[in-house]
Amino acid sequence: MTNTELKEKIQSGKFDKDFSVLYSDTITPKARYIKAVDSFMSFFGERDNLRIFSAPGRTEVGGNHTDHQHGCVLAGSVDLDVIAVASANNENIIRIRSEGYPMDVIDLKNVSMQSEEKGKSASLIRGVCAAFKNKGYKIGGFDAYTTSNVLKGSGLSSSAAFEVLVSNLINGIYNDNKVDAVTIAKFSQFAECEYFGKPCGLLDQMASSVGGFTYADFFDPTNPIVEKIDVDFSKSGYELCVVDTGGNHADLTNDYADITTEMKAVSEYLGDKKHLRNVDEKEFFAQIGRLRKSCGDRAVLRAFHFFNESKRVLDQKAALKSSDFETFLELVNESGESSYKYLQNLYSNSNINEQGLCLAIAITKHYLNGKGACRVHGGGFAGTIQCYIPTDMLNGYKEIIENVFGKGAFVPLKIRPVGGYELI
Repeated sequence: MTNTELKEKIQSGKFDKDFSVLYSDTITPKARYIKAVDSFMSFFGERDNLRIFSAPGRTEVGGNHTDHQHGCVLAGSVDLDVIAVASANNENIIRIRSEGYPMDVIDLKNVSMQSEEKGKSASLIRGVCAAFKNKGYKIGGFDAYTTSNVLKGSGLSSSAAFEVLVSNLINGIYNDNKVDAVTIAKFSQFAECEYFGKPCGLLDQMASSVGGFTYADFFDPTNPIVEKIDVDFSKSGYELCVVDTGGNHADLTNDYADITTEMKAVSEYLGDKKHLRNVDEKEFFAQIGRLRKSCGDRAVLRAFHFFNESKRVLDQKAALKSSDFETFLELVNESGESSYKYLQNLYSNSNINEQGLCLAIAITKHYLNGKGACRVHGGGFAGTIQCYIPTDMLNGYKEIIENVFGKGAFVPLKIRPVGGYELI
């Protein structure tokens, strides 16, 4: 399609079926996609082979800090996403201009790691290409303009959404969409870990790529057990949202690292095992007296959180599969309490005056008065909480939250049923 043809197709409603799957309405996306087409044209000119793609952010539903210990996780793709207008070229060069950022240019003659690209989006693009090539799939040049409404620093995984988007561009343009969603997630994780230089589990990429509610068991992280859970959460009577407390993520590296270090200390004490998933839970409870002396009380509490949280994910999965939303929400609250008391990732001990997550949870629980649910969202220590608010209480909740944390702090979400997606 040419630029003009694509814009006319968007405006005339021929993508409305796609929009109804991806978003909560079909009107708002039209202006966003038309603007993206215009932006593509301003950078790359007129084309006659335009295509459009989308990859969602994700929300962690259950399994707070369990994936890096090879535990079980539940996540959901959301209706905030990264979209791309793209066109294949015959130059063997990828050019991606993301809104608000300089152009990334990748010459596919060389997809080996480049040290100067570490920590930059170019490394993610090159890393994805390397992953496809290493597994025998085709790669090739294209030009793309991308724009994102996935909040950065919110725990909604904007980086994973970008990686999955690039993977879907290569999969769609050069491989006839033959690569499955789980493999795309692995390619995306490879790019972030090996090329970008940020060690991460597979949760974020898996949720973005697979879509809907996704259960994953990372006992074998190279070959995780993945199950997509088909449930219409819109029938629950609750609305999903996150609250952005505006906390500062700077200087939290040690706080995040301490969680994995302390959990590893427990697993090593119990037989030189690398991850808590490999530890016999009965042995853990039998050894608590010795563990607290060797590893410290907080390490023991964090291990306690892991064992219960990973099992809780299984109960959450069962509740969703049976559309038992009340039990599901009870488990969400249990997860939040465990993160608060045992995992202890709601504020940093190095900055005790900043406790926005605790405050947001306190306000939410007071407002809900026993209804709904809330919990820390993602890594913790700063950032966002996740909430399930009764539909008839949503407007009041938004007003209270934005009075405390500012306009835009309340972010409504919908679980979208698909992951990486080409609109056709």
